[in-house]
Amino acid sequence: MDKSRVAELVSRFGAKRILVIGDLMLDEFLWGKVSRISPEAPVPVVEVVKEEFFPGGAANVARNLAEFSAEVGLLGVTGTCRHADFLKKLLIAENVRIDAVQSHECYRTIVKTRVIARNQHVVRIDRETKMRLQPEHAAVALAQLESMLPTLDAVIIEDYGKGVLDQEFTSNICRLVRGAGKILAADPNPHNPLDWKQVTVIKPNRAEAFASAGLTFSEPSDDPLQDTDLLNVGKVLMEKWDTENLLITLGEQGVLLFRDGESPYHAPTRAREVFDVSGAGDTMIALFTLALCAGAAPAEAAEIANHASGIVVGKLGTATVRPAELLASFE
Repeated sequence: MDKSRVAELVSRFGAKRILVIGDLMLDEFLWGKVSRISPEAPVPVVEVVKEEFFPGGAANVARNLAEFSAEVGLLGVTGTCRHADFLKKLLIAENVRIDAVQSHECYRTIVKTRVIARNQHVVRIDRETKMRLQPEHAAVALAQLESMLPTLDAVIIEDYGKGVLDQEFTSNICRLVRGAGKILAADPNPHNPLDWKQVTVIKPNRAEAFASAGLTFSEPSDDPLQDTDLLNVGKVLMEKWDTENLLITLGEQGVLLFRDGESPYHAPTRAREVFDVSGAGDTMIALFTLALCAGAAPAEAAEIANHASGIVVGKLGTATVRPAELLASFE
């Protein structure tokens, strides 16, 4: 893809308005060093030297978008704890609008703590309680969405399977967004099987795609375009979800894009070195959607999103990509 074309599209990103809906989290990273084994158990003793916090889950998708656009909003729920307050402060600092974030005592703010030593992921600690969105809070959220839709270019539904997105709530979101003629992107979770219909793009990874199609997982072939099982999964999901675009992320093999009425398009990985895959899928759905909003063809959007994800996996922690980095990757 020509760099001048990428620059043209990226120059339009700043004016695009996107709302992200889904499970909100706070990502905590404890960075340390290991010099001995614990005398209490055969485990390493990590001496913490640095602590960092980042918006996670759907909030990380919004954070990725905010690197390119000044008009990014978030819709979801948190608890009323210090972690919720901290998450909101982080989002405000990164220019993400939180007007549609509800905080109630009946929810627990999800916190994921990762312990990193010598650039190795030692352990992850999850503090969460699966929380179904209460009907009265869903009604408020839908009213907020409806009021915002006239000014939006796209909506991204990010499902981490934590309970916020049930079928009724998701169907109502899809009905409102598609009824308004806006771009609608979804990042599904096979542990929360939802009936997706008439979505602009759906982005599962390979394992999620096989699970969602109800087919037995198979190891990848060398060439995704000759991977019979994967191609069959794509065909099944295109029919099942009735989507315009199906973007399956393939890790070290890049991404495979299925489009209605066209041959599959493969964009090979652009990662030069992989340090941490945390949040790579968030970057993928964020940049693919943003590129579509800017007028990119689906294959162009796949290339841009693939380059962005390749940059992110080369960074440690829940990272984002900046416009200059994205443009440089096309040189």
